Parts: sequence; structure tokens; C-alpha cells
Amino acid sequence: MKKFEEKTIQSEQIFSGRMIDLFVDQVELPNGEYSTREIIRHPGAVAVIAITDDHKLVMVEQYRKPLERSILEIPAGKLDPGEDPADTAIRELEEETGYTTDKLTFITSFYTSPGFADEILYLYLAEQLKVAKNGRETDDDEFVEVFEYGLDELVNFEATQRIHDIKTSYAIQYLKLNNK
Repeated sequence: MKKFEEKTIQSEQIFSGRMIDLFVDQVELPNGEYSTREIIRHPGAVAVIAITDDHKLVMVEQYRKPLERSILEIPAGKLDPGEDPADTAIRELEEETGYTTDKLTFITSFYTSPGFADEILYLYLAEQLKVAKNGRETDDDEFVEVFEYGLDELVNFEATQRIHDIKTSYAIQYLKLNNK
């Protein structure tokens, strides 16, 4: 038995979408009481710390509807069914930035919001960037602008909340700790 396990008594899918599925589960708690859990199922995603030869981080700015504003982020995207996360990383790097690489290194993976979602994010480092042969073609509903910033600028953007998401903040900390 798993420590503090909550046994699912009933699970009802109440929404199925392009990005997520939403379930409402009735669970039995470790103390024998019952509760309700709202759970988002997500196929997983990747994010890429893309470093130019002159040690700048490639960023994208895009509008995030849940926040009702644009923020700067590292390139990222959803896994397609059965897709290897490294392949997703290259695809998203090319689509969002117009760059590609032959030097892709897996860094880590982490759950983004384990209190209500099962989304896992795989984080990669891309170095020795080169312009992608096929150019840049984002998804039809995706509008991004590409920027390249040095570490000092990025730290300032965090302080002013122009950068305000965990994957990008993690990337900045990674760069600071690893002298990239």
C-alpha cells in the first residue's frame, strides 16, 4: 500500500478537450473518510533551455489567456500521443524559434501542478543552435515573438514578473547554477 493512498471509489470524466481531460473522482481517504478530487489529465509536455553561441537564452513571448496577458517563456509544447519527449523538444524548438540543434541534453522532469493535474514536463538543454532548414511554422492558433536575452536581463524580468512561470524560472536558476 502506498503511504497516504486515496482509493478511487468512482471516477467520472466530465470534459474531454484538445489539451486536457477533466475527471471528478470520489475517493476514500487513509482515515476512512470520503472526499472529492477534481483531476486534470494531460499528455505531458516539454520545455527547452535553448542557449545561443553567445550565451543568450532564446525566449518566446506569447499571450496566455488564463493570465490575460503576454509573458516571456522558454519554448515549450505538448507531447503528441506516443511521441518521444526529445522529439517533441526538437519540434517545439523549431516551431517556436526557428532554431534546431544536434546537441540536446535531458536535464530533468517534474510535475507542474500535482495538486490537481498529472502533467509532467520534460526539460531539455539545447546548445550549438542552428537555423532550422524548414524555417519556423507555429501552430495555427499560436502567435509568438522570439527574443534572445542574457542572464542579467532575465533575472530582472523575473523581478518585474515579465517572466512569471515556473519552467522559465527553473531555466534561469539552472543557467545561474551551471554558469551557462
